[in-house]
Amino acid sequence: MTESQDYRLHALITGMVQGVGFRFFVLKSAEELGLAGWVRNRWDGRVEVAAEGPHEALNKLLLKLRRGPIGAQVDDVQYDFSDSKGEFKQFAVLATF
Repeated sequence: MTESQDYRLHALITGMVQGVGFRFFVLKSAEELGLAGWVRNRWDGRVEVAAEGPHEALNKLLLKLRRGPIGAQVDDVQYDFSDSKGEFKQFAVLATF
């Protein structure tokens, strides 16, 4: 991975992560890191994140996802990296999927 290239992080967060402000925690964190993408609740109780940007910023977001906001309990974060598709302009909270 080169430092100048953008990548995509896709993550599924498991635990007590809904109803505790997790999506807005991710939104604020991603915006502070200059990332674009989205976060949403899933019907199965997980939170899903897709974010694009520099690898270093994505790793910082991943660290925040593992910790979560006060009141959350993160049990697991499944994630993968891929090449950026460049389809996001900003970071958004999407409807539950």
